Amino acid sequence: MYNRYRVRIVKILFAIFILVIVFVGIKFSQKPKTIPIPSSEKPVKSLISSGGIPNIPFKLASEFTIHIYAEGLGNPRDLVFSPGGTLLASNPIGNQIVALPDKDHNGVSDIEKIVIDEGNHVHGLAFYNKLFVAEEKRVVRYTWDEENLKATFDKVLFSLPENNNHNNRTLVFDTDGTLYISVGSTCNACLETSEFSATVLISDYNGTTPRVFAKGLRNAPFLAFNPLTNELWATEMGRDWLGDNTPPDEINIVRGKRDYGWPYCYGNRVHDNNFDPSNFHFCNKTELPVHEIPAHSAPLGLVFVQSKQFPSDWQHDLLVSYHGSWNRSIPTGYKVVRMKVKDNTITKVEDFLTGFMEGETVYARPVDLIFDDAGSLYVSDDKAGNIYIIQKKIKLSMLDISSRP
Repeated sequence: MYNRYRVRIVKILFAIFILVIVFVGIKFSQKPKTIPIPSSEKPVKSLISSGGIPNIPFKLASEFTIHIYAEGLGNPRDLVFSPGGTLLASNPIGNQIVALPDKDHNGVSDIEKIVIDEGNHVHGLAFYNKLFVAEEKRVVRYTWDEENLKATFDKVLFSLPENNNHNNRTLVFDTDGTLYISVGSTCNACLETSEFSATVLISDYNGTTPRVFAKGLRNAPFLAFNPLTNELWATEMGRDWLGDNTPPDEINIVRGKRDYGWPYCYGNRVHDNNFDPSNFHFCNKTELPVHEIPAHSAPLGLVFVQSKQFPSDWQHDLLVSYHGSWNRSIPTGYKVVRMKVKDNTITKVEDFLTGFMEGETVYARPVDLIFDDAGSLYVSDDKAGNIYIIQKKIKLSMLDISSRP
């Protein structure tokens, strides 16, 4: 009896032993599960505009992309962002200002809404609590409704001299709310009848007692403040009909109560013997330009780089639009350049965006430049009627993207 139970126990233990062997064998034959680890080698996605590729042979550094932000705008010139982040553009030929919002943040304007369609040759735009517009013969202030994208007339600040020549006025505010307005000359080279012509004017927020800030500026079409020094910088177009290479266009630092030479002097204190053959006026006290640009390049918009999308050694450098020549035997300009800025000097100039002109064909002409808060660069083009957006190819891991709400 005892032997029978012992045999049974042995059989049971043997069966258990066999089951354990089988289970362990199956377990060890399975491949171990792995825990995914975030890796920079995962698939990536570029965050760039969904706008169309311009049908223009643009040449741009490979780390950047260029797309159409808005098109069919006619004559887009000056650009400004509202306090709520809506891009506005002036159209002097159409005498309109349009709002171009991008509420879904896809790098393309959602709509084109006309917010102002009155005045006389509207051009310059600036926000300081309200919207300020520089027309040919006056500076006007509007209240701004961001929710409804609506501008409502507030008041005329002051009048400007009539001008059928350099009539694209531009304005900017400093951090204290002081208003600066560029007013071009009425002619190529002449003595002006109005003290406001060929100047940069200054005024307060309400337009009280506008006065001359600096003179002798034949046509300083665009203005920008240097964020490091808070000084006012300007592009400047030299006079015509002195040949292909004379006089130079300029970059100037515009300072109060200074004379920049026109109509008697240009460039590095060079006397204009064509205008003043008697050599009666001397140039030794006129202001020197920060940088001389090849004649007839027609520099317009300028902006200091403050963008995380641009290289670190580009920060606070200057981007400048060369609108392009109209009366030079061999055309020049038609591009956007980067100027390396050190202190108050330009140490190097290199092309940033080219292809506006190819051979004898002009496809586009750059005008104004502006960055948004994300560091994307916008370029207006008053020939093709477009606004372009330039962005760095920013790559984020798919893990980051999938984890977004």
